[in-house]
Amino acid sequence: MRHRYFHLDPALIQAILAGRDLMRLFNQLVLASGGDVDEAMDWMRYLQQEGYIDESVDLEAFFDALAEQRLIGPDGEGGMGLTSGGERKLRKSAFEDVFGALQKAGPGYHPVRAAGDGVERLPETRPYEFGDEIHHLDPTRSLANALKRHGRLDLAEEDLEVHETEHLTSCATIVAIDVSHSMILYGEDRITPAKSVALALTELITTRYPKDHLGVILFGDRAEPVELTELPYVEAGPYHTNTREALQLARGLLSRRKQPNKQIFLITDGKPSAITEGDQIYKNPFGLDMRIVNLTLEEADQCRRQKIVITTFMIATDPMLTDFVDKLTKVNRGRAYFANPYNLGEFILADYIKNRRKRVR
Repeated sequence: MRHRYFHLDPALIQAILAGRDLMRLFNQLVLASGGDVDEAMDWMRYLQQEGYIDESVDLEAFFDALAEQRLIGPDGEGGMGLTSGGERKLRKSAFEDVFGALQKAGPGYHPVRAAGDGVERLPETRPYEFGDEIHHLDPTRSLANALKRHGRLDLAEEDLEVHETEHLTSCATIVAIDVSHSMILYGEDRITPAKSVALALTELITTRYPKDHLGVILFGDRAEPVELTELPYVEAGPYHTNTREALQLARGLLSRRKQPNKQIFLITDGKPSAITEGDQIYKNPFGLDMRIVNLTLEEADQCRRQKIVITTFMIATDPMLTDFVDKLTKVNRGRAYFANPYNLGEFILADYIKNRRKRVR
């Protein structure tokens, strides 16, 4: 049944839309400012002064509402900061933004390479084949087929239908985020979309796939793990790109996980330009240094030997980077996608979901 609404209060609709847009804008600015709530609030005031936010919007009332909802609060240093509730709201907002775009129109994706434990029954059915599990039978469709063919409840094998099924894969995933200087160069913010994706994955896994594992690594001159609660505060810095150490660290972390499928999501916009040798860091930002490249490719091969799939998400189209990623993908037998800061989340979230599932007969 369709319902038609003949009257909607324009003022109410405007208030709802304004409130939603303000919240999304606030969350985006908090991420872009490295979790600095005061800076995000100052940016919103500036945007209103410049005419991007309607002058009738009471920003101070909006900020007070955030405090009343305990999304922000005093940070102990005379300013305002995110509360734990604010961090959860940020994760949920990131997930809604990314997943909403994915539902509307996602790009094409690759099928899963290996199935894990667990089987999920789908609503779709197909004719029964010898060897199918009896508990997957659809009695309603089977009886309907018998009545249609014979006019009575006289079941034959050709009447039987079973539900389609798919394996559910248990995954352990490490998201490795490039925090080198190029992630904020040339007037394009690439680090904020990368953080948004990690937040969206955190929300997805904690709410829908709680048996999965997600870890996050930041890599610049060195690679280090970061707690998921620290994601809003991550910033790029004056670093080179130590891809090899990121893969080494991710491989070590994944080796401790019991999930049958292990993968690394590598988000980068620059070629590898550093490696760690003992306590020293060897750096070369000029061109493709074959010493750095070869050791990085060796690490990708080690991941392959341990059945860890590397999926690289390139948010740049530099020919040297493209050439390197092509080699890394072939060595690891992984996947690579060309993305940009605006559709990065759609690629990553869809790849994650699609590669947890495999239809079986």
